[in-house]
Amino acid sequence: MIDFNEVMQRIRSILSQKKKKEKILDKDVALALDINPQNYAVIKRRQRIPYEAIAHFSKKNKLNMTWILFAQKPKYLT
Repeated sequence: MIDFNEVMQRIRSILSQKKKKEKILDKDVALALDINPQNYAVIKRRQRIPYEAIAHFSKKNKLNMTWILFAQKPKYLT
């Protein structure tokens, strides 16, 4: 099973590199995924992975969705 916290940690690492910030808040993750921060809080509490939002995020940032979900290489798409 895919772990919600691991997936969000990989998204946080991308945002940290992109924004050059060490601390990425839930609000930052929600906005990057184009999710309302309050809705993200519910998603996080229920441990539900927002697959569609992650798909759009990976396409926009040229990331391999397989890397985000399963930590499989390659990280970036060419």
